[in-house]
Amino acid sequence: MTEAKAGQDGGADSRRFLRVGPTLQIAMDEIEFEFTRASGPGGQNVNRTESAVQLRFPVTSSASLPEGVRQRLLKQIGSRLSSDGVLVINAQEYRSQKRNREAALNRLVDILLAAATPPKPRRATKPTRASKERRLAAKRIRSETKRLRRGGDL
Repeated sequence: MTEAKAGQDGGADSRRFLRVGPTLQIAMDEIEFEFTRASGPGGQNVNRTESAVQLRFPVTSSASLPEGVRQRLLKQIGSRLSSDGVLVINAQEYRSQKRNREAALNRLVDILLAAATPPKPRRATKPTRASKERRLAAKRIRSETKRLRRGGDL
């Protein structure tokens, strides 16, 4: 995860970006952070500081996501998507807000990288002759076992 600046001269387009992969980057102004008090370790400090981070990324309305990545992402994240199309990631593992913020961004990058790589196309294969013969031999043996169980008139 790296952050990059678009316009180095500080001009009109001096937005910051979150570099996800070699071809994908997300504008940092699309990502919202909300800080709350965390549960867990931290002693008395946990009652005073808002170290837990909730990252919110609008998947359905993001201009940074290509359509193919958006469709794969929507299919992958499922239940983590809110009703208004926002991906919500919570991080509260660490005692500092900065580390929790980095952890949430790293999780977002991992999720986006998984969606950015297109699935490999399935190549149709046929079963080998030997595997067909093994399957039929096993069926014959099973059939014979069941036939012998039936018995008949004694």
